[in-house]
Amino acid sequence: MIQQPARAPPAKSAKEWFATSLLSDTLAQLGHFIGTLWLFSESDFPTFVVPNTAFGILGALLGSQLTTQTEVHVGKILGRLPLVVLFNWSNVLVFELANQRQPESVKEDLANKPWRPLPTGRMSSEGTRRLMLVMVFVVLATNFGFGVWRETALLFILTWLYNDLKGGDELIRDLIIAIAFGLYNHGSLTLAMESDAAINRKGYTWIAVISGVILTTMQVQDLKDQPGDRMRGRRTLPIVFGDMFSRWMIAVCVALWSFYCVCFWDFRQPLVYTTLMTVGGLVSFRALRRQNPREDARTWKIWCGWTASLYALPLISATLGARYDSLEL
Repeated sequence: MIQQPARAPPAKSAKEWFATSLLSDTLAQLGHFIGTLWLFSESDFPTFVVPNTAFGILGALLGSQLTTQTEVHVGKILGRLPLVVLFNWSNVLVFELANQRQPESVKEDLANKPWRPLPTGRMSSEGTRRLMLVMVFVVLATNFGFGVWRETALLFILTWLYNDLKGGDELIRDLIIAIAFGLYNHGSLTLAMESDAAINRKGYTWIAVISGVILTTMQVQDLKDQPGDRMRGRRTLPIVFGDMFSRWMIAVCVALWSFYCVCFWDFRQPLVYTTLMTVGGLVSFRALRRQNPREDARTWKIWCGWTASLYALPLISATLGARYDSLEL
């Protein structure tokens, strides 16, 4: 039997070819745009988005300990995880757009973070300014829909203070960052908990504690950056009040906050408070005795681990069944 030759597939019409090409170009441009947004914000994702998202989700899972929730629906709370991440990331993105478009930031990123959009020429300063004009309205409108527009509006004010008014180069810098952490954590917990619930007194106190920790100990990151900060003219705590004053402040405050947080959550298990006090004690020891840029960088990493352990205390407390009576303030 003679086989018939296979028929060639019909050629695409000009209309079909144009539609396919347009879709391909659109997807490529969209991917490039999303990649650009990520490059603007990726450095602060682990330092802002992750811990503040964890604060909200873990706080909501505690039920009546930090909020007025009477029941905990784990599935619903975890289902709100994308909203909490989006709230944190979108506000971080606006901050980074405002920060990285500054001429001094571009010069600094050329040396330290050359993969960012402006140093690589992926976007210009003028393009970043225009993108920020759009994103301010988009982010505010989005978070208005989520019910956390007040936190977003206040974060925009802090962004203006930090970048355009150069608050990031002054002693007020740590205060701005501490208030920002409080707003991020408040918004995260508000989104994660039930819509008809509210943050209770202990919840507000815990938010304030974390902001207090940031305010009084975050200058540990300035220890390693003193040469560059002096060249740029930044007025950080180690530069204004002296290196040893800053180190002693960090050492004392880390020890005090470690003790206070153990008392706040009323831990009775020796393993918990021993571990926290040990990590905090290591930060204090290194701040005083390991005084060179390389060791200061390691101390900062240990400090990050210490703050992460503070964020985990509520969950550990609930898991171990510790008593939840608040420390009298």
